[in-house]
Amino acid sequence: MNPHVLTVLLISLGLGTTLTFASSHWLLAWMGLEINTLAIIPLMARRQHPRAVEATTKYFLTQATAAAMILFAATTNAWVCGQWEITHLTSPTACTIAVTALALKIGLAPAHFWMPEVLQGITLPTGLILSTWQKLAPFALIVQVAGNAHPYLLTALAICSTLVGGWGGLNQTQLRKVLAYSSIAHLGWMILVAQMAPHMTVLALATYIIMTTAAFLTLYKMNSTKTVTLASAFTKAPTLAALACLILLSLGGLPPLTGFMPKWLILQEVSNQGFSLTATVIALTALLSLYFYLRLTYAVALTFSPYTTCSTTPWRAPTSHPTLLLSATVVLATCLLPLTPSILGIVI
Repeated sequence: MNPHVLTVLLISLGLGTTLTFASSHWLLAWMGLEINTLAIIPLMARRQHPRAVEATTKYFLTQATAAAMILFAATTNAWVCGQWEITHLTSPTACTIAVTALALKIGLAPAHFWMPEVLQGITLPTGLILSTWQKLAPFALIVQVAGNAHPYLLTALAICSTLVGGWGGLNQTQLRKVLAYSSIAHLGWMILVAQMAPHMTVLALATYIIMTTAAFLTLYKMNSTKTVTLASAFTKAPTLAALACLILLSLGGLPPLTGFMPKWLILQEVSNQGFSLTATVIALTALLSLYFYLRLTYAVALTFSPYTTCSTTPWRAPTSHPTLLLSATVVLATCLLPLTPSILGIVI
């Protein structure tokens, strides 16, 4: 892709997210979401492959449906209550439609069916943008709307997402689909406390973005898109393979890694609010996610490829990709748990 076109598209992504962040009016927020969608579609379709075109079409239709639902919810609320402000979504019908539309936009279960297929059809760098940056604007709206939403709706979406995210990733051999189901499960944890403690949602989202960025960049560096290719990762790049194991375990929420921090704090907050049964259910669903992360870790660390590689080992060859972002995200994805009190002080 032409560098100037790529620069325009990336600036448009930033503009759309910033516009949604800064808006208090539903029409401006809707415009920001649409700019985001239109900016990422050329990035998804640039591979000129039937799977990429199919994924782009699915993504466009899903996002267009969600945007139409958001506009319908805002218009309904303005008709009933006379308010266009995001925080004044007081009509129960309009609020339910808006939350459902935002759940469809970010891929919450049961509106998650598009996400694994879309991620499977695009490249890892574009999948990274789709899994991280594209979640920011809808989550900003969810945090503002959650106060008026029905608590049972958010709880049902959260439990369904954690269950589907853990269950759906068990039999997957494609790493992009595994990361898609991982995203669905993490989104469920974030949605659960959006009404009780919005700052916990922000903390969980930031932690998820760091860990997912590290995972995508590691797989991109190792050129791995299938589980079977992970068997030769340790032979080619032992240091990166070892770090990949830590990143996957951090995504699973295993202490003493960073991924344990948001799950621990969310379970504590949900229990303090008196929802012990809900906390128990999502803690059990986390075991499903942890299982397929351990399966990937086993493929990386305890399995060796039957074929010896004759190529020059990557750690001795000059690298062609910048590694500063990879190094920073790997450190943050594995070492932030001791700083939990300081991070809580900043967030709260």
